[in-house]
Amino acid sequence: MDTTADGSDDIEGAAGGLDRSGAPPDAAGEVGASRESDEAPGSRPDGARWAEPAATVVPRAHAGAVDAAGMVVLACWGVWVLVCAAGREARPEGTLLALLAVTAGYAAGRVLGAMVATLTLAAGSVVVVLLVLVPGDRLAAGSAPPLGYHNADAALLVLATGAACCAAWGPGCATALRAALWLVAAAAAVTTLLLGSAAAFAAGTAVLLCSAAAARMRHRLLGLAGLAAAALIAVSANYAVAVDALPAGLSQSLAGQLTAPRVALWHEAVHLAGQHPLRGVGPERFAEESTPLPTDTPTAETPQSAPLQLAAEQGVPGAALLGAAYLWTLCALWRSPQPTPVVLTAGAALTGLGMLATVDHVLSCTAVTAAAGLLAGLATSCPLTPPARAGERP
Repeated sequence: MDTTADGSDDIEGAAGGLDRSGAPPDAAGEVGASRESDEAPGSRPDGARWAEPAATVVPRAHAGAVDAAGMVVLACWGVWVLVCAAGREARPEGTLLALLAVTAGYAAGRVLGAMVATLTLAAGSVVVVLLVLVPGDRLAAGSAPPLGYHNADAALLVLATGAACCAAWGPGCATALRAALWLVAAAAAVTTLLLGSAAAFAAGTAVLLCSAAAARMRHRLLGLAGLAAAALIAVSANYAVAVDALPAGLSQSLAGQLTAPRVALWHEAVHLAGQHPLRGVGPERFAEESTPLPTDTPTAETPQSAPLQLAAEQGVPGAALLGAAYLWTLCALWRSPQPTPVVLTAGAALTGLGMLATVDHVLSCTAVTAAAGLLAGLATSCPLTPPARAGERP
């Protein structure tokens, strides 16, 4: 074959009608735009960027496997509750109701999230804030609205903070609406101070900060791993205080902030878990099996800590199932087709709720568990309408 310079020129001339990308000259702009889209996926018109590079939508088979794993965890938990209650005068209805509330909330969130995710998140956050601010005598004869227990109300406000932030990060949210939703989120966090819950205020503030930082996160897995580490630290600190494993000075300082009766309940929960490590003492039998507190201390039905209560009443497997449910939630968020800021904000709100649950029995309120399931379902829902820009994670 002749490979003279003239032949090379002929070949180059024949290829002159193509761009280096292999496209005709009139399509060069489209190719360049496509290349820019690949280099900067997830870009929004306002110049900001979603958190992570372009990725394919999670395959339906994988999403179904994650959902199936969650249902298996909840089903195993329900069966284990009945096993722990067998042969005893126990009351498993409370835990079963909580599991039902979480499942129903999650299912409702998946359905509503597929159709009106932003509207549901925004409306839910506004409703919670208004219910808390409404005077109690307008709703019921109880104390603080809407649940009658200020720490449970504060836990709802933490979830409302996360819901408002998630709505603000929703696709297609106008600038004015986004600003209004951020104000609602800030109002929900500040309202926790009106209820006297410093822990909930700290959790709500952390949700706001995490949501703001989530806009610059390129990989959601790293953020979710950080949330898991924070939850592990909270549970470890809870256990360390319960077994007096901390230095004397730090232990006394924490005991002063947590109150001595609460710490005494934690000690009793660890003692019962040590005596009954497999099945515990039975659901809702902590008050019957624990050593009575001093007469000047009000009787407590729970040890004021969800992990320690499960360990005492349902043994080590019960506490492990709580951890498995939390890890499954993070896994579902990781595989969610929602934008990364939405995913990380929801994860931060649910982690904040988990931290509150380590120092109080807020998960005993059905409304709180249902709201947590609803938020998780909304954050993991798959929109019916596909994203407008190809190559961008919705």
